[in-house]
Amino acid sequence: MIFKKGLREGAIGGHGPIKYSIQKHTHGDFVEFKFIQPEGFNGIHKFEITEIEKDKTELKHTINMVLSGKGILTWYIAIKWLHNTLIEDCLDKAENHFLTDKKQTRWNIWVIFLRRFFRKKKKQTGNE
Repeated sequence: MIFKKGLREGAIGGHGPIKYSIQKHTHGDFVEFKFIQPEGFNGIHKFEITEIEKDKTELKHTINMVLSGKGILTWYIAIKWLHNTLIEDCLDKAENHFLTDKKQTRWNIWVIFLRRFFRKKKKQTGNE
């Protein structure tokens, strides 16, 4: 995710076709994003970091969203698959800072296809 004004409340940014505004932010503990785009994505997306014990921390990801209109198709055909893979990669990277045997979640064939499709489409439109 990229936010031109940094990670602070009110900043607008996102990744790919997904745009957010930062609703709440507590440095090092919590960030909540409100969906702006695509159309039909209504709700929030957040990350929370909680100390469980001295050497045990929980990193929690939540989406609380209601889909409507073309957002329903967009989510179930493409975004859900790409999003879940992105989150797994993100959580693997966080966990790998503390592991000797590094984790790497394998992408399924649909995610590989979608990534190639969107990369090719991006090149064709000149939006690289």
